[in-house]
Amino acid sequence: MADAPILIERAKCTGCGKCVNGCGFAALRLVDAPGANRLGRLAEVDPSACKACSACVKACPFHAIAETKTEIRGTEGLESYHDIWVFSEQTAGRIAEVAFELLGKGLALKAQRGDGCRLCAVLLGSGVTAAMTDPLVAAGADVVYVVDSPALADYDADVYVDAVAKLVERHHPEVVLAGATAIGRAFFAKVAVRVRTGLTADCTALRIEETHNKDTGAMQMLLHQTRPAFGGNIMATIMTPNHRPQMATVRPKVFKRRNGSEKGPGAKGEVLREALELIAPRTRLVETVRDPDAVDIAAAAVLVAGGRGLKGAAAFGLLRELADLLGGEVAASRAAVDAGWAPQSRQVGQTGRAVVPKLYLAFGISGAIQHLEGIRGADRVIAVNTDPNAPIFGVADLGIVGDATEIIPALIKEIRK
Repeated sequence: MADAPILIERAKCTGCGKCVNGCGFAALRLVDAPGANRLGRLAEVDPSACKACSACVKACPFHAIAETKTEIRGTEGLESYHDIWVFSEQTAGRIAEVAFELLGKGLALKAQRGDGCRLCAVLLGSGVTAAMTDPLVAAGADVVYVVDSPALADYDADVYVDAVAKLVERHHPEVVLAGATAIGRAFFAKVAVRVRTGLTADCTALRIEETHNKDTGAMQMLLHQTRPAFGGNIMATIMTPNHRPQMATVRPKVFKRRNGSEKGPGAKGEVLREALELIAPRTRLVETVRDPDAVDIAAAAVLVAGGRGLKGAAAFGLLRELADLLGGEVAASRAAVDAGWAPQSRQVGQTGRAVVPKLYLAFGISGAIQHLEGIRGADRVIAVNTDPNAPIFGVADLGIVGDATEIIPALIKEIRK
């Protein structure tokens, strides 16, 4: 069909159905076509279901399917875009830790990009001082772009979008990274829409390398943005070859803050204060009320986590007791959270939090790939599970085959001695 991403040549189609079997999106079907070929049927595509993955093109042994060529209308003047930016989120004058983690990763990306690329931090706020900009320079930023305005005293999504979008339009960064925090998730995608580019969320790996642009045939230095897809069953690498900037978000603790590779105290960097005419906030912050039970499990040095194998919420009381003895916090797998045994704020994994504790104790957690991705930064993992073939044992430094509901009380008793 003419409006589909692929074109099927009726004269070449034999109705064999191999393209139908090769399509992972059920976008192809065989329809009756008497006299068209020996089988009397032809392949037909549903334009609304086709994802232009080209699997059918490769599956057809008769070369009857081809991709339709569309005009690529990307960002004009790609060569004018340069530098790597890190959005440096701050609250009440305190820079979020994920900003320093991304600056550390930015140093590696800067080395991969070369060609005079600079690493830049973007800082929004009101009353921004050197105490806020100096740590960013020490962490590797060659330039810190500061937008200081009363309109930025409190977070407002519309104002943040306006500020970052205007900076992008003024300075043309090649790459912009942000933490996938509550603030980052709330406004960063809107920035991508405003500047007409793509955004890859929740990346677990980033690299820059020379890549062939299949649309133009040119070789480009592109940001390869890797993230889990299809429920974490595969890892997809996404690129933005024709639009700028290339934008991605990364969850806290996915990248470790680099030690020894930053510039350190006394580092040289340029602080540029940008004068922008920003839109007025449409909301006013009246009061901030913090949840007394809220905890940042990503900052804990010791985590005691429970999963489906604990068989009920009662066992989480024992986890709390054990965590207190070890000076740690309680965490949970998605299965335990879905069962209502623990709040979502304590969930570890791709749909929860990525954690980097010195010690991670996993009780009754089998170790689905999504959970293992969330604990890959842990220094030491101790796992207890009744199944000797549980995937968690593949990453554990110490594995114990047994019933967690029996082992936890015994462990508490021994520690109390």
